[in-house]
Parts: sequence; structure tokens; C-alpha cells
Amino acid sequence: MQKSILKSLKPDIIVEMLDMAVAFENWNKVMERADMLYQCVQSIHEERQEYQSKGVSAPHIHIERPLVYYYGFSHLMRGIAHQKMGQVDQARACIEQYAELGWMEDLDEVGVQVVQEFKHKVQANRYALEIEAGQVELREEYVNFLLEHPEEGLAGLKVIMEAAVRYRWKIDRVLLVFEDQIKGVVREMDSLNNDDMYHYCYQRALYERWMGRPQESVEFILQAARLADKLGMDRYFIRCTALLESLREEATAEQIGRYRVMLEEMK
Repeated sequence: MQKSILKSLKPDIIVEMLDMAVAFENWNKVMERADMLYQCVQSIHEERQEYQSKGVSAPHIHIERPLVYYYGFSHLMRGIAHQKMGQVDQARACIEQYAELGWMEDLDEVGVQVVQEFKHKVQANRYALEIEAGQVELREEYVNFLLEHPEEGLAGLKVIMEAAVRYRWKIDRVLLVFEDQIKGVVREMDSLNNDDMYHYCYQRALYERWMGRPQESVEFILQAARLADKLGMDRYFIRCTALLESLREEATAEQIGRYRVMLEEMK
């Protein structure tokens, strides 16, 4: 991308574009935007170095976070895109990129904190990548990691849940370990974890159906549908209704009644 174009871009706008592409699960677009963000911050960094070498101050560019954050975020998002497209080796390489961000010069206290935050993400994301790739032998180790880091619990459980559905793992014992934690998340639902909670509930519904527990499956579909509505994601909601309709004959009358009320409320 030409330098003149890069200079007209704003890192925070590209971050918003990336978040939108992730929400729509458009992984090719995520890759494209992540590359754009990297090139943009690289251009800013090179310009700062050029002015510094001349002993003068670089033109001020308003960014909401330290520049190192955007480097880390670009690698993180590129890694997620590779992971979702099944490109495990490339995803591993991206994780290594944001594992070591301390190379940037003149990091202030906030910048150092950002570097540490990305280092914290590395271990969790390495586990998530390998679990998604079907490394069942790491599951117990990952569960122990999540128990030691409860702030990662819901996102991690979502990863385990998706892998269980994909690889037909029986994880009832794992779910029992996290039962109280999940109930707490449901009680304290907020916009920060609604997306993870939606994916957990939807995958849990698929798992319960596979395990031959259709009524439990319906309960999780109803939760997922509520979250999809709260998130304003119509395609999530359509997935839920399609799954529920496939289980309609095995749902209780009370569950169908709640489903109808929910549909009426959403008109």
C-alpha cells in the first residue's frame, strides 16, 4: 500500500473495521484489515524514527493507545484468522510475533503494560489453538490453566465446547467443573462477554443434542437466541431458530411456549 494512502488511515478506525469483520466471521477480510493495520503502524513508526534521527519532533498523530498495541493487535487478529481457516502453522507464527513486542524503543509505562498484556494472551491463545486443532491430550492441562486464570474461563470453555462438537469429545466432567462459574457469568451478563456466551450456548446446544439430551439442548438454544437478539446479530438468531425447529418435536410444551413468547417480544 502506498505511503501516502497509509498516512491518511487511522489505526483506531482500522481496529473498528477489524472488530466488525470478526463479528461477521469474514476471515479473509480480517486478514486484509490486519495487514492494513500493520502497514499503517509500521509507516507511523518509520516516520517517527526518521524525524528522531534528524533531532526534531514528528508530526502529532492522534491514536487512542500506544503504538505497540496496534502492532500486537494486528498480529493477534491475523493469528485468529489463520486459526479459523485451519492454518495452524501460520497461526502459531502470529502468536510468536505478539509474544515479543518489547523490541519497540521508548516504551513508556503504559506501553510496557501493553506488552505484558499481550504476553499474557500468548499462553491462553497457544492452548486455544492446539485444542481447536484437536490436541485432546492438552485438554486437562488447558482446563487447569483456565481454573488458575478465571478471567479466561468463558472464552476457554467456548473453545473446548467447539472442539468437543467438532471432534466428538465427551466433556461432561469438564462442564461440571465449570458449572458454578458459568452460572455466575449468566447472572452477571454484560456486553463484554455476550459474544463468547452466545457461542458457548450455541455449541453447548449442539453438544447436548449429540449426547442425546434434546430438552437440555433446547434450553441452551433459547439462551443463545436471547443473546443473539441482544447482540443484534440476525444470522446468529437464524442459526438458533433452525436448530430449535429441528428439535421441536422433542421439546417440552413449556419450552415451545417460551420460544413463542420470545418471538412475539422480538417483533
